[in-house]
This record gives sequence, structure tokens and C-alpha cells, in this order.
Amino acid sequence: MPLVSMKDMLNKAKAEGYAVGQFNINNLEFTQAILQAAEEEKSPVILGVSEGAGRYIGGFKTCVKMVEGLLEDYKITVPVAIHLDHGSSFDKCKEAIDAGFTSVMIDASHHPFEENVETTLKVVEYAHAKGVSVEAELGTVGGQEDDVVADGIKYADANECVELVKQTGIDCLAPALGSVHGPYKGEPKLGFKEMEEIGNLTGVPLVLHGGTGIPTKDIQKSISLGTAKINVNTENQITSAKAVREVLAAKPNEYDPRKYLGPARDAIKETVIGKMREFGSSNKA
Repeated sequence: MPLVSMKDMLNKAKAEGYAVGQFNINNLEFTQAILQAAEEEKSPVILGVSEGAGRYIGGFKTCVKMVEGLLEDYKITVPVAIHLDHGSSFDKCKEAIDAGFTSVMIDASHHPFEENVETTLKVVEYAHAKGVSVEAELGTVGGQEDDVVADGIKYADANECVELVKQTGIDCLAPALGSVHGPYKGEPKLGFKEMEEIGNLTGVPLVLHGGTGIPTKDIQKSISLGTAKINVNTENQITSAKAVREVLAAKPNEYDPRKYLGPARDAIKETVIGKMREFGSSNKA
């Protein structure tokens, strides 16, 4: 099945009351694990690529070709989007789209509102002309993810969310409402009142960044309030690193990467399957 944009999968998820997971790909094994999980669970899936991961893998074109090769070799039948996570500029979004990405996030949330609107609109015009979906962000998600470092958490403003959606025509919105990138220190505190208001006022599918470590009850409540995309990366990274450590601790002389990266891949796959069931996307493809 060819790569698709996020638009239809997220609108369907919002209408039917579940969320599609965005799982970031960091290398070949992550990509294999996530696609295998999606096919087994019959779940739509979004493969997130940060700019840092894109560089590590070799470039946006390599990311796309790697995914397309696996779709063919694994005979994947479920909807798969490849999505630029936290695109830092119009140029980076354009580069990803030109390389074959089917979805991009433009993150101009750290700029003044008018500049965010202007940059986002430019990305939307270029992306929509090519059938590519666009996600934008307002407010500040805490923590650090790759090149994105946030000092504290700033809640998205509901009126600005409405204006951003109205003026740009984005396909989904990531309003910062208390989640963080990376592990949580203590219990997450999400702004459900604000989430409900923004969901009702904008009408577009909402995106929850920093999905690792959020309790199931909060995930379910977020979904009930219009969240249709949940991003997970840290949990898969922690799980895979743990598997590698266990193999090498038990066999310190092991040197074949397949012998320690294989178990890491299996661990990621199990984690992703658990998330798909938690998000309600299993059997929704």
C-alpha cells in the first residue's frame, strides 16, 4: 500500500473516538518494529521523523525509500503516513515534501503569533497542492526532543488556536496543554478544560505530544475531547535500550549487531502494539 497523508486517518479517528499513534523512527529497527506492529494490529500508523533523526538516517530521501522498501517487502496493507516531526522552517518542510513525505508539522510556535500564522500558511499552501497534510503547534510543550528544547510549559491560547486554524487551513493542531517531551518528573497534569474548549472551537483533530508516561485514564479522556493523534518516542527508545543492555550484560562478548538489535526491535514492537490497543486504533485500518 502506498504512503498516505494523515488527513483521512485523523478525521476518521476523531469521528470514531480513537487516536492514531505517531511513533518516531530512529533507525531501520524502529521502522521495522512499528510497521510490523501496525500490520499485526491492523492499525493505521504515522511514522514520525524529526530533523535530527532524518540527518542520522542519512537524509529525508533515505527515510522515504527505507519506508517504501519495507512497505513492499513486508506487504503492508494498513494506512501509513511518513510525517516530519517539528519541522523548523518552511524550507525544511518543503525539503521533506519534495523527498516524498506525505505529512509535515511546521513548528513555528516559538515565534510571535502573526509569524506563526504566516509561516504555517506558506507551508499549507505548498503541502496541500501536493496532497500532503499539515500539523501546526501553539503554546510550548515542555522538555527536549532532538533539536527542540523548551524552557517550561506554556498553554496554548484558545482564541489563537481558532485564528490559526481559520487563517491557515491546517489539518490538525497540537495545542500545548501540559505534556512534555521525554520522561515526566512526577504525574503529568494536562489541561482538559482547555483541550475541550479548543477541540470544540476549532473542530480539527487535536494532537498530543509527549505521549510517553501519560496514564491510560488521561489518554482516554484526551481522546474523548478530540485528540486523534498521540506522539510516542521516548518509551520506545527506553524499551529498546533496555533490551540491548540485557543482551550485552548476559553475553558481553556478543558482537553481531543482529543479536542485540533484533531483541531491541522485538521490544519496540511489543511497546507499539500496547500503545495501539491503548489508543483504540487496533482493527481500525
